[in-house]
Amino acid sequence: MKSPFPGMDPYLEQFWTDVHVSLTAYTRDALQRRLPRDLRARVEERLYIEDPSGFDRRVAPDIAIIEEARRSTTAPVVAGQSGLAVAEPVLIHLHEMERHLRSIQVVDLRSGGRLVTSIEFLSLSNKLPGPGRELHLRTQDELKDRGVNLVEIDLLRDGERGLLSRPEHIPARARTTYQICSWRASRRDRYEVFRVPLRDRLPIIPIPLRDGDADVPLDLQELIDLAYENGRYGRIDYKAEAAPPLSREDAAWADGLLRGRGTRSLG
Repeated sequence: MKSPFPGMDPYLEQFWTDVHVSLTAYTRDALQRRLPRDLRARVEERLYIEDPSGFDRRVAPDIAIIEEARRSTTAPVVAGQSGLAVAEPVLIHLHEMERHLRSIQVVDLRSGGRLVTSIEFLSLSNKLPGPGRELHLRTQDELKDRGVNLVEIDLLRDGERGLLSRPEHIPARARTTYQICSWRASRRDRYEVFRVPLRDRLPIIPIPLRDGDADVPLDLQELIDLAYENGRYGRIDYKAEAAPPLSREDAAWADGLLRGRGTRSLG
């Protein structure tokens, strides 16, 4: 079953942990079939620890805080002469959380596994303030210094936009609901920004490789369709509002689309 949306389905954003894993694996597989024989696509994973002392900052929505109700084995403490029992607290244990940042890396077998291109679907931990975003930005700088091509695919509306290319550098005509940005090591003075409007099919984007290699096309719509079907997201409740909410104009467009396709009632 296909999504009722022609391009990116905004309702998938609330299931992004699962969708992100699928897109990463499907991208590796799609590239593997098209790469030159001496290049390979691999999934790379970076790990960082999220400090629980900052849990009151905005963090990824799947952060776990374990609440434990503790029964006292002694008589309650009394306060002074009033004889009133002092309230007993519920203890909350904060655990450091391991976070995983995944990317697809194209390596050159002839050069001892030299990294050629790094492709990443952004997650909320990349886009919200915190150690995940800091690690992502630091890694980008390191890869640029090594002459590695970068492709950043942002299919999330929440969080900060433009990690590879700052938002103020992007002209208004290129700012869309979603965004893709590419940086070629051979053209260090420019970025390639791809428009990704909510109402359009996801684009086929060129993946840069070594000098002298032709770009490899990556069809993002095929990948998101595969993630939708294999994840059985046809059971999404489209009667509810998308999270985060769409703009007023996009919400009105989505309402007409969903009603026309029978996934939202006319009443």
